[in-house]
Amino acid sequence: MSIAEIEESTGHLTFKLDQELFAIDISKVREVLEYTTVTKVPQTPEFMCGVINLRGGVVPVVDLRRKFSMSAAEKTVNTCIIIVEVLLDGVITVLGALADSVQEVHEFEADQIEPAPKIGTKLNTDFIKGMGKRDDQFIMILDIDKVFSIDELVIVKQTEECSAANKPEGTTK
Repeated sequence: MSIAEIEESTGHLTFKLDQELFAIDISKVREVLEYTTVTKVPQTPEFMCGVINLRGGVVPVVDLRRKFSMSAAEKTVNTCIIIVEVLLDGVITVLGALADSVQEVHEFEADQIEPAPKIGTKLNTDFIKGMGKRDDQFIMILDIDKVFSIDELVIVKQTEECSAANKPEGTTK
């Protein structure tokens, strides 16, 4: 995605992981939830927290800190789950992204965005749309559709489907 495409979006939800600021296009965000109990699912990748019940539906939750090779964090009153829509093979998949805290919705001006860094050929930075600047701080603008590989999203989708299939009939929790 080009910087021009970033500029056309309505805004970006900013959130923290450790001391770093990240942003996701607000059009990909359905809602932000307070942290709730997450049901673990066996034999899933380390970044996969489990699933939550969202109004009777099963939603997989991923830990972005783990996905980005950061250390795990204790849950606080600010810990939240950002419900996002991710495109998987042309189909929208809903998942929750665990974040340390949500900051604000921010609209970047053209002079506040720089291209994503190119860090050699071995590191994939395709999931970074650009680097937003606010005051003296950088904000990594994520392409949530590219944060996870197709294989990882298939696992997330299978976790959702498996959990939904194992939910007893007539239950809403």
